[in-house]
Amino acid sequence: MYTLIAGTREWSSWSLRPFLALHHTGAPFETVVIRLRVQPPAPVTTRDEIRKHSPSGKVPLLKIQEQGRTLAVWDSLAICEVLAERHPEARLWPADAAARAIARSHAAEMHSGFPDVRDQLGLSFTRKLPLPELRDDTRDQIARILSAWEDCLAASGGDFLFGHFTIADCMYAPVVSRFETYGVPVPPRIRAYMDRVLALPGMAAWRKGAEEDIAAGMA
Repeated sequence: MYTLIAGTREWSSWSLRPFLALHHTGAPFETVVIRLRVQPPAPVTTRDEIRKHSPSGKVPLLKIQEQGRTLAVWDSLAICEVLAERHPEARLWPADAAARAIARSHAAEMHSGFPDVRDQLGLSFTRKLPLPELRDDTRDQIARILSAWEDCLAASGGDFLFGHFTIADCMYAPVVSRFETYGVPVPPRIRAYMDRVLALPGMAAWRKGAEEDIAAGMA
């Protein structure tokens, strides 16, 4: 049994990534949501709640319960990697070794990079917001993302970055949401890719959860 400890779904890009991988495996799982951005002087802060589950003090965290024990795995990319190992039938990485190496490179680049995109285009999953005046670094990072997507789609010839849905798409799904929220202009091939990502059942399930969080006053 899987339990995903996630942050407020309207905001938590890092939680969205493993949620999509989990959803794609078809395995049953529960999502426990911790309200983000609760700071002192609140008697119980977000950090306090997360520390009950995660040694890193961050979300997401995946709990795997089996054979009478619980394994805790933290960090979005680590969780996705574990799911790929445990569910080879889900094909969360490309079968071809060379394509898999490139997919891992793109996933890691997203994991560690694009700080200005994160800063200026914060995740607001269900909303439409005006595009701010972008800094040069933000524009450069957006251009890099669009170039990477174009290259991957052209090379694979498929609906997703590496043909079928993979962890690379999980890692970039929050960027798809950001571009949609802020109306970032994109070329036609990228627009079609974004539409396919936005139409994923996992994205629909996440949106429903985000709407529930908003209704509960969590965002």
